[in-house]
Amino acid sequence: MASTLKPPSSTTASSKEGPRLKREDWLQAAFNAVVDGGIDNLKILTLAETLGVTRGSFYWHFVDHAELLQATLQGWKGQEIQRLLRIEAQQTQDPLADVHTLLEEALAHSGDELENMRFELAVRGLGRRDAQVANLLIEVDQARTHLFVKKFNRLFQDPQKASDLAALFYLTIVGCFQALSRPGNPARSKDYFKSIISTFLIHAQLPQSSAE
Repeated sequence: MASTLKPPSSTTASSKEGPRLKREDWLQAAFNAVVDGGIDNLKILTLAETLGVTRGSFYWHFVDHAELLQATLQGWKGQEIQRLLRIEAQQTQDPLADVHTLLEEALAHSGDELENMRFELAVRGLGRRDAQVANLLIEVDQARTHLFVKKFNRLFQDPQKASDLAALFYLTIVGCFQALSRPGNPARSKDYFKSIISTFLIHAQLPQSSAE
């Protein structure tokens, strides 16, 4: 759900050393490494080679690998929370239009921002064996679900229905994440997923007079 992380510039990275290499450069390189090869690809020496500096440069900004990983995960979490706040701030007078905007944003997160989605899938894999990461993911999931419930409740004015539909909506979106992150997807996959979610989780739940 838009990533502000961009690939580091190879021309500028190679000229940086020691304290002149910013902490953000390491965090960006760490993000890219996870996207490219998963959590196990996050290695200090590999990142140093990518940035064109010695490994000693790393220790100007981080105590160890664990701190780098934690900072990378917290950066991703903060980015996701900010995205949710932006979506919430887009609220209009039309609850149905707002739910459709939510759907567009969720599928844009999985389709157009493939790097961000691959990072999240890697983090979820780590969360299955690391309790601290699992707790971070719970916080992100709860924040997303809270927003989904608010959007659906404005539309249906029924807290229980809103909660149930928000849960189904999120589970469906997570499934789309998995499907759309695969290489070689048909070009119209995202449009197809958007159509069936809209049909069955939104319009089919409206009173007949509203759905027409």
